Amino acid sequence: MTISAEFVNCDGLPPGSVLEVETKNRQYHIECLGGGAIRVSGHPEYCPQPVDGRVVESGLIERGRHLHLMLENNRPLTTSRIMRVRVMRASSTVH
Repeated sequence: MTISAEFVNCDGLPPGSVLEVETKNRQYHIECLGGGAIRVSGHPEYCPQPVDGRVVESGLIERGRHLHLMLENNRPLTTSRIMRVRVMRASSTVH
């Protein structure tokens, strides 16, 4: 199930949850890996293919704000303003 949200705390989502974050200039695909770790793609220079990273500012992604990421090799990325956040939450049930 996909839902739109005003804000999302990435750190609180179960591993496997996926976020589609639409900024003023780009669309980012973020997979939550657990423990605050993410895998992100969507920027043609910094992450055209999925790269590991973290959301700075306690994992918070909020509409109307900029997304601050720390990509692998300590490469910072700040996006344009977030216009929309969609969440596809993974099941937290282990089989």
